[in-house]
Amino acid sequence: MDAVLLARIQFAANITFHILFPSISIALGWVLLFFRLKHLRATDPQQKLDWLRAYRLWTKVFALTFALGVVSGVTMSFQFGTNWPGYMERVGNIAGPLLSYEVLTAFFLEAGFLGVMLFGHRRVGEAIHLGATFLVALGTLMSAFWILALNSWMQTPAGYEIVDGQFHARNWLEIVFNPSFPYRFVHMVLASSLTCAFLLIGISAWQLLKGVATASASRVLRTGLVFAALAAPAQMVAGDFHGLNTLKYQPQKIAAVEGIWETTRGAPLLLFAIPDDATRSNHFELAVPKLASLILRHDPDGELKGLNEFPSAHPPVLPLFWSFRIMVGTGILMLLVSWVGLWRHWRDGWEFSLMPRPLLRLFAGMTFAGWVATIAGWYVTEIGRQPFIVSGLIRTSEVASRVPSASIALTLVIYVTLYVGLLVAYVGVLKYMSEKPEKRPAAVTSEDLAQDPLRYQSRGEFA
Repeated sequence: MDAVLLARIQFAANITFHILFPSISIALGWVLLFFRLKHLRATDPQQKLDWLRAYRLWTKVFALTFALGVVSGVTMSFQFGTNWPGYMERVGNIAGPLLSYEVLTAFFLEAGFLGVMLFGHRRVGEAIHLGATFLVALGTLMSAFWILALNSWMQTPAGYEIVDGQFHARNWLEIVFNPSFPYRFVHMVLASSLTCAFLLIGISAWQLLKGVATASASRVLRTGLVFAALAAPAQMVAGDFHGLNTLKYQPQKIAAVEGIWETTRGAPLLLFAIPDDATRSNHFELAVPKLASLILRHDPDGELKGLNEFPSAHPPVLPLFWSFRIMVGTGILMLLVSWVGLWRHWRDGWEFSLMPRPLLRLFAGMTFAGWVATIAGWYVTEIGRQPFIVSGLIRTSEVASRVPSASIALTLVIYVTLYVGLLVAYVGVLKYMSEKPEKRPAAVTSEDLAQDPLRYQSRGEFA
């Protein structure tokens, strides 16, 4: 295979594995802060213990997720040098500082206070421990801020000047807050919210199905359902604004997403099609007349540019077309499931013991639904920028390394094998932790618990 294509596949494998973990941790840090606040504000001893158990379990999930995110992120950053050395040679004056800001303001913040959050409870004051939890959550958000600032700049570059073929910063505010950054940042934060919410829902439902759930599992499940029910419609609104922004600055990406080859007024929305780059047409179309123009132009007769307007400068259509539909379809499913689950929970008087087992199985089956939508969305973003690495300015083929195809293929196989093993291990550990919740030992009576619920946790009686 072509060396450039292999390098792109290898980078795609890395970013696919890496994005799984930030898509959880960005929102999970704030969920942990919520659990901690609920624990501190609770006056009933049993409720206080329930929220503490929820916090302790999900802190372990956060730590595991954070560790794998760091490991895969470091590997991905190395690939700028191994696979794309020309990229840093051309835009290093912009990309380098943005990546450095991410390390200085986000990674150090997370790493510095993660230890206090994990091991400091009952060793430092409640206010300090709560502050550490807040700073870890803030660090994850800041990390997303800087990474998305760079990624968005590659999609809609601004605030730069080119001197002797190298990009230099002219205005850092324009670079960071480039035209697509606000939309991508909000879209990613909401994607993380949905991913985290369904992880909460799925693992709690699994505990209920297995009969190992404590009262905290019901509280976590309710939190996840409310979180998802609010985030899903918000994501759809944000996605609409993001799509309009993309139409303005990257019309060729929208044309590929919609499978539009010729510039068309009143363009239909294709529910199903098989785009064919060779014949520059679609096979087996199933379309809703004028709906694409209505959504994108807010006018049923609005004009949408076709791919033929961008010869040799548009992304591959088939993967983009279907990645977008997988993302949207999964998002709609998450909306329906969260709303149905919340409605059923309200109808049952907020009593989860009345939740039908088939619905709990559906919740458990959608534990990682957010991953599916997030990966599909990232494919739309990254494949949609092709054939450029910086939209309209630098082609991907211009900055690729001279490494032989065989070497890239070998390392690709090693990466994929390692990542599959790590992913299986990650899911296995989540399953183990969910099936082994903390239990109150028989020696602790209800009277003891009512008098001092935290005493027994400090003595190590909650393993």
